[in-house]
Amino acid sequence: MTSEPRTPEPGARAYETVLESIEEQLRSGMLQLGDRLPGERALAETHGISRASVRDAIRILDVLGVVKTATGSGPGSGAVVVSNPAAGLAAALRMHVATRRLPVDDIVESRVLLETWAARSARLDQHDAAVREKLTRAGELLDAMEDPDLEREGFHALDARFHVLLSSLAGNAVIEAMMESLRLSISGYVGESVQGPAEWTAMVGVLRTQHRGIHAALLAGDGNGAAELLREHIHWFHDDSSGR
Repeated sequence: MTSEPRTPEPGARAYETVLESIEEQLRSGMLQLGDRLPGERALAETHGISRASVRDAIRILDVLGVVKTATGSGPGSGAVVVSNPAAGLAAALRMHVATRRLPVDDIVESRVLLETWAARSARLDQHDAAVREKLTRAGELLDAMEDPDLEREGFHALDARFHVLLSSLAGNAVIEAMMESLRLSISGYVGESVQGPAEWTAMVGVLRTQHRGIHAALLAGDGNGAAELLREHIHWFHDDSSGR
């Protein structure tokens, strides 16, 4: 599992040679999901760069959700190829939302576009075992959200899983990853904007009712109806939590 050694181009950062090499190997199939990357020393020698530069490259791949790293010296250490595109997208979006270059309102509108498209494009054939299984799981998430002892953070986590699961009904992996990244990018901002327990108690009852309505529409095969309910739900939650 080796490729032709690369040397840094003039003006390029040393770690970029490792990133380009890993990308090339993934595209060619030389590296696949579950494969372990060579060690720091081997990568440094292959590309003629320092181990510090190799570590920079691995950190970037980790943040992007391309590899998962584990410290130590045993068989479980090192970097293993994974695929978690939402993690990388969410990390980048969160930083840019923090700079206010990407307004939260625009993230919310992007969510509306993606979620309503996914609902309208959902494969709602009840004879499809995969669709039935996803809708059943969505219902189980709603049941879990009914727990009166559930903390706010736990509710938000279940809520995120519910929405991402619904977006997967369209069968588009890119939309699903983008949906998850958009939700993750603003989850902290939205959670912090709900002021106190009284406000949250009032809000959570409405959220449960809205979720049930969306789920019922999908169970009935009404993707267009579910899309409109999703639009109203997302806008209501964002407007109410931001004090509008």
